[in-house]
Amino acid sequence: MTNITFRQLRFVDALARFRHFGLAAEACSVTQPALSMQIKALEESLGAKLFERGARQVRLTGLGEEIATRARDILRAVGELEDVARTRRDGPGGRLRLGVIPTIAPYLLPRLIRDLGARYPGVDLQLRETQTERLIGELRDGRLDTALVALPVSEPGLTEVALFSEGFVLVRPAAEAGRPVPSPAALPDMQLLLLEEGHCFRDQALEVCGLRTGARHAGLDGSSLSTLVQMVGAGLGVTLIPEMAVGVETRGASVAVQRFETTRPARTVGMIWRSTSALAAELHDLAEVVRQSAEAMYDAARLG
Repeated sequence: MTNITFRQLRFVDALARFRHFGLAAEACSVTQPALSMQIKALEESLGAKLFERGARQVRLTGLGEEIATRARDILRAVGELEDVARTRRDGPGGRLRLGVIPTIAPYLLPRLIRDLGARYPGVDLQLRETQTERLIGELRDGRLDTALVALPVSEPGLTEVALFSEGFVLVRPAAEAGRPVPSPAALPDMQLLLLEEGHCFRDQALEVCGLRTGARHAGLDGSSLSTLVQMVGAGLGVTLIPEMAVGVETRGASVAVQRFETTRPARTVGMIWRSTSALAAELHDLAEVVRQSAEAMYDAARLG
């Protein structure tokens, strides 16, 4: 009899999504050798290959595609069982596993954590900050209840609820403060600094400039908005940041912040969760708390 473990199914799902052993291992919080060993053991148990190992990319075999699809369904079902049990046991004030992308977390979470504590006293809030692709995977396999991301994600099986829209602002060296605000299409000619590959905000910035997602550019990449702003202050180029980041990231930096005069580039921030989640009613309530927290955050910024 073939013994397939839940752990192996998680690894298959991650490797099918990332097509890279290192990224899949990181998403599963294990070492690459451990993930490779479990995938190999599953293939030996099934008597067939699930993945083709190439020099730069991992490809699914026909059987691998089918196993990965079924694994995803099983992981989702297990997550739903856990949701049902937790809802019956804890109610709305129990554990909440919330994922947040890095271009939202440092700016909205301080107020949101306070507001959630006031709305749901005793809530066990467990936070996870990482990129959208990893958050989607962790939602699928039941390791997260919901996530705050930039929409749309357009993933089958996930509910998306838009919460608010926010504009992008131009950050340039302080010495350029008096210059006219350029059009977004002119930014690539100004040494545009972007977040590194994998951040959805990078793709959004490229789209603002009229460049296709995934396009290469000649500028420098940074690992965080803070890094990008400091690079701008050092005279290395210009960058875009979301409005919620302005107060935190430009404080004390030698930069000028400008808002676009005609086209106002923006993103939609929202929540996502499994469409079949037993926590759906609670998550809709949570979405309203997030919306109110964001409004209060922007009001405080305007008054400041």
